[in-house]
Amino acid sequence: MVIVTGAAGFIGSCLISRLNQENFNFIIAVDDFSKTEKLPNLEGKRIQERVDREAFFDWLDANNEEVEFIFHIGARTDTTEFDRSIFDHLNVEYSQKIWQKCVDYQIPLVYASSAATYGLGELGYDDNEQLIPQLRPLNPYGDSKNDFDIWALEQECKPFFWAGLKFFNVYGPNEYHKGRMASVIFHAYHQIRQNDGMKLFRSHHPDFRDGEQMRDFVYVKDVVEVCLFLMHHRRNSGIYNLGSGKARTFLDLANNTFKAMDKDSNITFVDTPADIRDKYQYFTQANMSKLRSIGYSQPFHTLEEGIEDYVRNYLTTGEYL
Repeated sequence: MVIVTGAAGFIGSCLISRLNQENFNFIIAVDDFSKTEKLPNLEGKRIQERVDREAFFDWLDANNEEVEFIFHIGARTDTTEFDRSIFDHLNVEYSQKIWQKCVDYQIPLVYASSAATYGLGELGYDDNEQLIPQLRPLNPYGDSKNDFDIWALEQECKPFFWAGLKFFNVYGPNEYHKGRMASVIFHAYHQIRQNDGMKLFRSHHPDFRDGEQMRDFVYVKDVVEVCLFLMHHRRNSGIYNLGSGKARTFLDLANNTFKAMDKDSNITFVDTPADIRDKYQYFTQANMSKLRSIGYSQPFHTLEEGIEDYVRNYLTTGEYL
């Protein structure tokens, strides 16, 4: 059986769908199932058992011999939350317990890190493990993810295979429940549908024109393909970037969303809020050479391909993956 934590969330539920496609049907879904807004993400999926997040370790102690693999995708991901105790519990201490169980029971592990660990990108966006202790994230969420990466690298006892994935700007189906933390594409679609127009942040950086701030946007279908590859690969443990490897502008994103909705572009600019202006990222781009070097050869969706699929087959229809 395969365990997925954060199973009812955005990436976790998409991963379960992909596992089901490969006939992995003995899935143990771990999450806080009291948050009912996430539950539609699991409808129709083949799951053997749902285990509450806080009961998971007792369950694992009793059933570890049957477990083939753990995907630890669950985390508190709200970048606007500043209560560090929440992140310490859910993103650091909980992850440390999972790691230790994987060591004790010799279970391979893939866990979710984040590109938020890179902060403003002062050291670039290379997944060089020697640089990880020097990274300076911009918020407690990024700190918590980097703290766990550092801790994992320091451990003498490790699972026989493990990988941490630094997710960049993931977008795609099953993020309906995420509210303000949903992807820019999700918000663009709803802005355009309601107002026939979209607002982007104005640039406050002399090297970037309005709307030409750049991000590495990666389609969730590509993210789960990498997860599946690592589950079968089980070699070359370490921490890996997971983006498209190609930075694109917010203007590209907006124009492609209008196009996928069969509407003419109508973009206006507003000032970036003063309280986030000094921590605003103007460029992110994953160096994907490390993952490629271990044999991952599948192409990633272009931004055009990803937005068209997401808008036409999911956002417009309300479908789930």
